[in-house]
Amino acid sequence: MVKDQGYLKEKASFCIDLAKKLGATDATAIVKHSISETVNFRNRRLDESDRSDSLGVSLTTYIGKKKSCISSSNLSEDNIKTLIERCVETTKITPEDEFNSLPDKDLLATKIKDLNLYDDNHIKNDEKIEYLKEVEEVAFEKKEIVNTETGFSETKSNFILANSDGFINGYKSSSFSASCIAVAKNTNNKMERDYEFTNTCHLHDMVKANKIGSLAAKRTIQKLSPQKIESERISIIFDKRISKGILSVLASAISASSIARGTSFLIDKINEEIFSTSINIYDKPDIVKGLGSRNFDNEGVVSKELKLVDQGVLKNYLIDTYYGKKLNLKSNGRSGGTSNLYFERGSISYNNLLKLNQKTLYITETIGRGSNLVTGDYSIGATGFMLENGVFKYPVSEITIAGNFNDMFKNITLADDLEFKYSTNAPTMLIEGMVVAGK
Repeated sequence: MVKDQGYLKEKASFCIDLAKKLGATDATAIVKHSISETVNFRNRRLDESDRSDSLGVSLTTYIGKKKSCISSSNLSEDNIKTLIERCVETTKITPEDEFNSLPDKDLLATKIKDLNLYDDNHIKNDEKIEYLKEVEEVAFEKKEIVNTETGFSETKSNFILANSDGFINGYKSSSFSASCIAVAKNTNNKMERDYEFTNTCHLHDMVKANKIGSLAAKRTIQKLSPQKIESERISIIFDKRISKGILSVLASAISASSIARGTSFLIDKINEEIFSTSINIYDKPDIVKGLGSRNFDNEGVVSKELKLVDQGVLKNYLIDTYYGKKLNLKSNGRSGGTSNLYFERGSISYNNLLKLNQKTLYITETIGRGSNLVTGDYSIGATGFMLENGVFKYPVSEITIAGNFNDMFKNITLADDLEFKYSTNAPTMLIEGMVVAGK
């Protein structure tokens, strides 16, 4: 069992009180305990089974505008005392930074909503093994499947965040996840791989084992015998597993740190139209059972729903205390990034989206990192399928897709098939006029 709130609060309060006694003008402490159990299978055989138990404290002390941080996994009283003494002494010799401070008191979370992020249920290792056996048996029902890797993880966590302005709060969370990577071989001994997974806060919300195995096998077999294509400018559809990456780029580009450093192609774009008028984007921290849900951010600032993009117009940056002060803006509870970030679902069905163009490239996997946040340029390796009149014709590999986000954002059409499988979610997405480099 993870440590209870009382134990974590006691340790956090001790850290704050002692830091103040030793000369810190302000302090923040995070005490966290997590337990994880993981079972991995490979080709119907147990590959690995382990359990990790992590208990630690992170302390930040301030003396005026000086700041330093320290952390440890040893929570004995003597070690914590030594830790705090060292942190305060280090702070004394640290250069001042005028933007160092705790968040404003009036921004701190005061009401904690139950977001149902914790499940007391525990699945024993034997049950994890049975789940994975079923996943693999279903995958191997297809004769083309020659290899599988599967895993099941269960994590329970609890934490307390406290600061010297009187904030002290935290909550439990849990995670249950399973995945299957399948490898298929064709008659020419050429191989392809693909995957399926499930990740939920609650055990009984997980996708059934047989569905994980069958989808992983189906997706992998579909990729066999890929063709190379000529270079051209073409409309591209991003599968839901890939389209969320466009939102991740947006989040990085509108983070206060990127804006303050001048390393974003979206500097000075607040209240400007950066998407087409059909696009709305939200960051919603209070979704019940949401994988990114939270009541407050890494600094204790209350996290409220933000409409980041309203009918194509950029309305908000993601602001924490430090970089907010640099920009002369108040924190909006985004220290540590977004919570549940998503595009509002589109108005066209998935099937009709496939038929919008006579010829379309459907991307199911991207390879490497190809986003330049300074210029907005995008270039990345990819695999997928060629579509003709909405019909999947053949798999495609060894291509590079490219564009610039300033143009890509303006040419997005979204399907109505939004699902919340991640903390960042997007429906199937069509982007007109991208460049594909092939053979």
